[in-house]
Amino acid sequence: MSDFGRELLDCAVGGTDADEHPLRHVEGLAARGAHPRPWPRWAEADVVAAFVARGIAEPWTHQVAAADLAHSGRHVVLSTGTASGKSLAYQLPILSTMASDPRARALYLSPTKALGHDQLRAAQSLTAAVHRLADVGPSPYDGDSTTEARQFARERSRWIFSNPDMIHLSLLRNHARWAVFLRNLRFIVVDECHYYRGIFGSNVAMVLRRLVRLCARYSAGSAEPTVIFASATTAAPAATASELLGHTVTEVTEDGSPQGSRTVALWEPALRTDLAGENGAPVRRSAGAEAARVMADLVAEGARTLTFVRSRRGAELTALGARARLEATAPDLVELVGSYRAGYLAEDRRALERALSEGTLRGLATTNALELGVDIAGLDAVVLAGFPGTVASFWQQAGRAGRRGQSALVVMIARDDPLDTYLVHHPQALLGKPIERVVIDPANPYVLGPQLLCAAAELPLTDAEVRTWNAEAVAAELVDDGLLRRRPTGYHPAPGLDPHPAVDIRGSSGGQIAILETGTGRMLGTTGAGQAPASVHPGAVYLHRGETYVVDSLDFEDGVAFVRPDDPGYTTSAREVTDIVVTGQGERRSHGPITIGIVPVSVSNTVVGYLRRRLNGEIIDSVEVDMPTHTLDTKAVMCTITPEALQDSGLDPIRFPGSLHAAEHASIGLLPLVASCDRGDIGGVSMAVGPEDGAPTIFVYDGYPGGAGFADRGFRRISTWWSATAAAIEACECPQGCPSCVQSPKCGNGNDPLDKAGAVAVLRLVLANLPEHSR
Repeated sequence: MSDFGRELLDCAVGGTDADEHPLRHVEGLAARGAHPRPWPRWAEADVVAAFVARGIAEPWTHQVAAADLAHSGRHVVLSTGTASGKSLAYQLPILSTMASDPRARALYLSPTKALGHDQLRAAQSLTAAVHRLADVGPSPYDGDSTTEARQFARERSRWIFSNPDMIHLSLLRNHARWAVFLRNLRFIVVDECHYYRGIFGSNVAMVLRRLVRLCARYSAGSAEPTVIFASATTAAPAATASELLGHTVTEVTEDGSPQGSRTVALWEPALRTDLAGENGAPVRRSAGAEAARVMADLVAEGARTLTFVRSRRGAELTALGARARLEATAPDLVELVGSYRAGYLAEDRRALERALSEGTLRGLATTNALELGVDIAGLDAVVLAGFPGTVASFWQQAGRAGRRGQSALVVMIARDDPLDTYLVHHPQALLGKPIERVVIDPANPYVLGPQLLCAAAELPLTDAEVRTWNAEAVAAELVDDGLLRRRPTGYHPAPGLDPHPAVDIRGSSGGQIAILETGTGRMLGTTGAGQAPASVHPGAVYLHRGETYVVDSLDFEDGVAFVRPDDPGYTTSAREVTDIVVTGQGERRSHGPITIGIVPVSVSNTVVGYLRRRLNGEIIDSVEVDMPTHTLDTKAVMCTITPEALQDSGLDPIRFPGSLHAAEHASIGLLPLVASCDRGDIGGVSMAVGPEDGAPTIFVYDGYPGGAGFADRGFRRISTWWSATAAAIEACECPQGCPSCVQSPKCGNGNDPLDKAGAVAVLRLVLANLPEHSR
């Protein structure tokens, strides 16, 4: 175990109360040696010299393997650890090709602006060092770019740094203006491709197919671009990249880079018996509050620390908490702690990135906006306020520390959440578990239909393309609806159709809500229209850069929420009511008294009120609100159980509702263990009298139209999923159920009724009836 990491951990633990024992597991990860290789012979000498001048004497083995494949024209995915130098693997073939071919173009795509700008700076530095690359002009092309910058990128830049959203909305929609660029596009880089999952990943897959088909059109098929994917370590990276592209992709996974030793600590806040939550259940100190305390103590110790928090509000509160602790312990360091999240204005984000990189900030609380490959050197510690949703994201966030080979500390603090509880008590499920397989479903008709309209508007679709994309049925429906017209030359859009603006490839529905300050009209940020009823309903407490606001009004028609500065001394959390109807047969399997299935459903959801909580977590009251009902057609895992089987398991009918309800809550929390999703991507409903013959039923559904593949993955791995769910409930030491096992912060029934022991009985009953091969 690294002495430095252990010293920092002792410092963090030293800040807890004497009677607390937060550590559940500590593991030392040994350092890894380097495996270099000579520069490839095809690499241009002056390009190599530019890398050598930056201290890279020789590349690592994985960098050369991936660069060789790309240079030879083969699509490749490089899937190695954080800080393993994946950038060089695509920079080398791109720059060498550009040096030898003055017409060659390249396109870099990233899921976040922060990562794109970081990689842009590296490309600008490299091209400035090579005389033959003086005309490359690496340029940004994203939502923050000015009109002049966009024009320069389109007309003069040979290497553009963008994101899938801009490619969809601007480049593909106006492809004729990009003819020269598309004709000469030799490389497409898709960075951090593990991030493209669910609905977002399914849309990106179609954007890539549309981009490649237009390149083929403008180059007359003579030189289609080579696609280079870079990914965190994931399961089956070649299969994932191939699904994204629609072509075979070769993988490189053996990491030849060095890595410093790391100390990984799994931390569970103590139960607070002095403070009761809903229904009198004990609660733990919040992960955000604990993370704030740990970050403050590490900053005071001199450690540069990055703290990842699950929500925008959480990032703000954690930074405030750390600053408050430093006020008492090291007041001269208060101004060296800040917060970072999506929704900040572009200039604010850039300033924070520079301050962290240059060391003028010592502690930063952030959402996953800084998870991806932004090169922040010199960090000593990473604190995670809760499991980030996937094992891949855990290692990405953990890898932000020690990025120059130095030893580092990683602390994951469990939230009041069943999955976090399970992981801190079963550390090998996190530290020894294979990374999840990324889930996408480009064939989802809710994705495929709008994407077909966009593709047809760009260039008429041929029958062969429609067959290749498995889109015959969707295309026929679009023809029936009058949106597409079938002609001998292919499928053409109806006259006047402009489908691109209506497609949000990240899966949010209804566009964005602008958050404005009452009186001044100053824009503070944005939120998705789908999230607005829960986050900026009238009366909600909204945080922005450490300042507290209260929402005055929310107008969906105008897309505006008005907030006023106020500090009411409490927080708010929305309460929702959900109903569900099965709309089709789907795929079902019966095993004695239980039936499990993956079925189409229609889910209606309404935010009916919100809880006001004091800052210590105590509930003040519940306030009603009037929000519109949202209806979602999606896919769900369904499990029905006969009443007789439940009674034979020792459950009286009066316990059915609480037992099913608790099992549903916990299983939602554990689905991310087997599917690459976030708890916010899914929802659930339980019924003692279900819609299928009145049988007791549990549903867990995808939170996206048409489904995102998460529920389907849970159905395929239900034994692993529900075994872990039962184990998580049993591992929690609370007597009757708490947020760490069976309570949910979004429960529309106020977490009533809940039966912790009954939930275990339900889950064990289902598992006992599954056939041996599925366990």
